[in-house]
Amino acid sequence: MSPDGLARLLEGAPEVVAPGLLGCRLVAGGVTVRLTEVEAYDGTGRDAASHAHRGRTARNAVMFGPPGHAYVYFTYGMHWCMNVVCRPEGTASAVLLRAGSIVDGIELARARRPGSSDRDLARGPARLTQALGIARETNGVNLLAPDAPVRLLPPAPGTAPDPATILSGPRVGVVAERDRPWRFWLAGEPSVSPYRPHVPRRP
Repeated sequence: MSPDGLARLLEGAPEVVAPGLLGCRLVAGGVTVRLTEVEAYDGTGRDAASHAHRGRTARNAVMFGPPGHAYVYFTYGMHWCMNVVCRPEGTASAVLLRAGSIVDGIELARARRPGSSDRDLARGPARLTQALGIARETNGVNLLAPDAPVRLLPPAPGTAPDPATILSGPRVGVVAERDRPWRFWLAGEPSVSPYRPHVPRRP
C-alpha cells in the first residue's frame, strides 16, 4: 500500500478501514508500532457505541473532521485512547487503535512502561498510547502529514498481512451494539488483547 492508497482507504466506512489498518505503522515519540488490533466505530445515529452517536460535541468534534486525523480521548480518569478518523469530512467515524507490536524504539517504550513485558508494551489501547508517548496534544493531528509529530504509515515493504490472517469478532468493553463484529486483529499475534465483554462499574 502506498501513502496515497492509505489516504484513499481512510475515506471509506470504518468497518472497511479497520482491517486495512492492520500491519500499518504508527510512529510517535521515537517509537514505531505495527498495528495488530483495531476496532471500528460508525457515526451519528448509526452506531450506539460510537462517541458521535448523538451528534457533534466539543469532545468528539475531531471525528467530524477530515479523514486521517487523530481522535484522542481520556477515559476512566487515567487513560488516553487514540482513534484514526475516517469517512469524508462532516461524517463522523473512527477506528480505535487497540494494540500493536513494537518494531523500533523498544528501549523508549520500556522506559515509558516500566515493569511491562515486551509482549504487553502496546497490548491494549491505553498501553499503546503510553508506549508511544501519546496524550491530549495529539488530538486533531493530521497523521498523514510528513512533518506530523505522530504519523500513520503503510506497512513496511514485505510486511503487509495475508488477508487470511485477519480475524474479526465482537468489540471489547461496550454495552450498546456489543455483538457487532467490528474488532479486527491479526491471528497469532501475541500483542493482541484478550476478549472481555463489558462489565458495568460499581458506583
